[in-house]
Amino acid sequence: MRKVILGLAVSLDGYIEGPNGEYDWCFTDQDYGLDEFFAGIDALFMGRKSYEMALQYAEANGGELVPGMPPVKEYIFSNTLQSVKKGAVLISGDSIKEIQKIKEQPGKDIWLFGGASLTDWLMQGGLIDELWLSIHPILLGSGKLLFRELDQRIHLTLLESKTYETGLVSLKYSISK
Repeated sequence: MRKVILGLAVSLDGYIEGPNGEYDWCFTDQDYGLDEFFAGIDALFMGRKSYEMALQYAEANGGELVPGMPPVKEYIFSNTLQSVKKGAVLISGDSIKEIQKIKEQPGKDIWLFGGASLTDWLMQGGLIDELWLSIHPILLGSGKLLFRELDQRIHLTLLESKTYETGLVSLKYSISK
């Protein structure tokens, strides 16, 4: 079965965005394991806000959603969008069954690309299988937190850790089910 992997940059104090939605604090000076990660995925999940931000970014960057990422199937979760770009799939309403169907399809893993609300919902529903956190050596002090209040404790098992000379620490965890 395919795994859903939440992979993202986070500040040491737990923020995924600064107070104005900025992510200019994220390191881009080297690969940090992205090429290997990209080789293991062929789909991504995005919430509406992340999708709209990604479209703007792609328009300004030659159509590339994330630098170096190969083409992937995009699943956009929204109850307000009426349509999405060609090739993407819009999922609305209670989509737990749809996510299970996608996970059961043949293919590589799925990147949970973004959306705090989508992340919260998938985490609460037990639909995230792994976390890959790139912890940046910065304290933002405010912004959008990675995790909001959870209904229960979630136990993790460390799969891999790697420290870079820049101070970035990459941590991969499986989520105990």
